[in-house]
Amino acid sequence: MKKAVVALSLLLLGSCQYFDKKVPSEEELLQKRRAEINMDEVSSYPSIGECDSVMDKEQKKECFFSSMTRLVQERLDADTLLLLYPEIDTIQLKVTIFPDATLAFETEFPKDSVGYDRTKIDSLLRSRLSDFPAVEPASKEGIPVKSQFILPVIINVE
Repeated sequence: MKKAVVALSLLLLGSCQYFDKKVPSEEELLQKRRAEINMDEVSSYPSIGECDSVMDKEQKKECFFSSMTRLVQERLDADTLLLLYPEIDTIQLKVTIFPDATLAFETEFPKDSVGYDRTKIDSLLRSRLSDFPAVEPASKEGIPVKSQFILPVIINVE
């Protein structure tokens, strides 16, 4: 019996070398995971309430941008901006969505737009867009991140 136990022990000890594999370090695993993540693209785009039912990533993105454009245009349609600057037909609106779901709007002016009173236009836009509906921020690997985009807003001249 002793010989069987000794033989079995030697067999088990000798076979441990086949199971001994190098365990990757935490740093190696971290570098591998970072290489897998595409840093140029978010996992999910920002979302607005009316687009929550859409499941496809690209359709949700389109729904978000069309909803944002529509909401901004509705708020700016019958505005004094048309009276002050009738030559403006499109505004490039830089929208920033922060991880805490707050929004910031800035107007992007063309290089040759020296005749516009930027502060007046910005204050007008801020007042019109102050009570904007809640927007869920974009996320990267489940973590909310800051996102920015330019939204072309066509001002109706009706």
